[in-house]
Amino acid sequence: MPQTAIDLVHLARQSGGDAELERELLTLFAQQCARQLRAIHAGDASVGRDAAHTLKGAARAIGAWQVAEAADLIEQQLTKADAAPREDALDALTLAAAEARAVISRLDCAA
Repeated sequence: MPQTAIDLVHLARQSGGDAELERELLTLFAQQCARQLRAIHAGDASVGRDAAHTLKGAARAIGAWQVAEAADLIEQQLTKADAAPREDALDALTLAAAEARAVISRLDCAA
């Protein structure tokens, strides 16, 4: 079974099966995702680390496992003194976030 950008079974467990709550959580995640990605790309290690940590938690809450994994890697890279995230890690996070936001967009259109 192919892995999707958002684990809808996990999301349903988190929301208690409340479709309206799921849409609200997904909308909030999409907004949060954009804000945190901007902070990560801004270049300040401390701000980027905090943004990656926040994004990881938000992603785990809705079942966006690929985003969570990529954000965790960025957070780990930024925890090291004078470290910057590797370009491939930034690319992985950007792609995972784009895929999650595309799923959210399709689900919102289907609502």
